[in-house]
Order: sequence, then C-alpha cells, then structure tokens
Amino acid sequence: MRDGKEFDAVIEMVKGVRALQMEACVTLGMLKPHQAERLAEAGLTAYNHNIDTSPEFYGKIITTRTYEDRLETLANVRAFGVDLCCGGIIGMGETIRDRAGMLHVLANMDPHPESVPINALIPIEGTPLEGRPLIDPLELVRMVATARLVMPKSTVRLSAGRSALNREAQILCLVAGANSVFYGDVLLTAPNAATGEDSELFAAIAERPGDCAQPSVV
Repeated sequence: MRDGKEFDAVIEMVKGVRALQMEACVTLGMLKPHQAERLAEAGLTAYNHNIDTSPEFYGKIITTRTYEDRLETLANVRAFGVDLCCGGIIGMGETIRDRAGMLHVLANMDPHPESVPINALIPIEGTPLEGRPLIDPLELVRMVATARLVMPKSTVRLSAGRSALNREAQILCLVAGANSVFYGDVLLTAPNAATGEDSELFAAIAERPGDCAQPSVV
C-alpha cells in the first residue's frame, strides 16, 4: 500500500468505523512500519494478510513479492499491537507437505494469529489456475482439523471455497474445528454461500448443540 490520498482515506475510514464502536479489519497488501503505526493509532483491530502456502511452493504461485515480504508486513503490524488475520489457500497444486509447511509457519508465530482463514481455491476463468479441479471436501476438513490442533486458541475461519461444499461437508469442517465463517453473497471476487443457505445451516446446527458449537459469522 502506497502513502498518499488513498491511504489517508483508509485511515479516516478506520477511525469512522471505530467511532461506531465496531471492530475494523483491513487488507492493504504490503505495509511499511510507519503505515502500520498510523493504522494502529487510528484504532485498527486486525489486519488481513495471508501467507497463502508454504515457503517452498510460494514462488510457483506468486512472483510479484517474496515470502519474506509478507512475513515482514506481518511483523510490522504485530509490532504495533494489531491482531493478525492470516491463513492460506489449498487446492493450487501444492503437496500435503506444502500444506503442513504453511501451518508450520503460522504455528511458529508468537503469538499465533488471532484469526486463521482456511481457503479452498476457486478456479477463476482467465487466471493461470482456471483449470485446477476442486479439492475433495475431506481435504478441507483435514486442513481445518490440523489448524485447530496446532493453533488451539486461534479463530479458524472456513473461508473461500465454502460455496462448493454441501451442508454435510460444512458441518464436518465445523465439527473438525472451524468456529467462524465468512457470511454474505460475495467474497471479494468469488461467490460465497447464499445467506439463505447459511441460515438453514445454522438452524440445523442449533438443533444439535452437542455436535458442534454455533459458529460466528464475519
């Protein structure tokens, strides 16, 4: 994120949201220390900045910035007391070892990220990964369960790719350890589960309170 009018506008938006006594979370890409400081002073609650995958696989997906660049931004944000929302994506052609490597990086952060989104790739037409097959839902369940084990106090968020899961697969993810979902019809540029479907999902979960806790929504 560059300094200038756009960044100044973000600062004012954060202040405005906090004035309403609401939490404020933004995702702005790379941040320098003085930018992280300004956001913290404005009252920013959390900063979203995913590491995406393992250090070894990262260069096969992203070439515009390095893994170290991402970690530096996360350190800049954390230095000023802002919570981290940091996770990754599966289904991009990575190996099981890469998935474990991503979780290893997250689990070795001290403290762990407060929020850990687990995303499944949505193959978008016109992108280099448009031909990737959808992952088996059980792979997402395993990723959620492992994230819960290695980061027991983090909020594990069932994120992108949820719209491709049936109700049973989503409930399995929640039982495995996800305790939050992103709610709404659109998740950035990709479709999300419909709100009506989510209402039915939450109602089904509420009927069986012993099976899994009612998830929070974002």
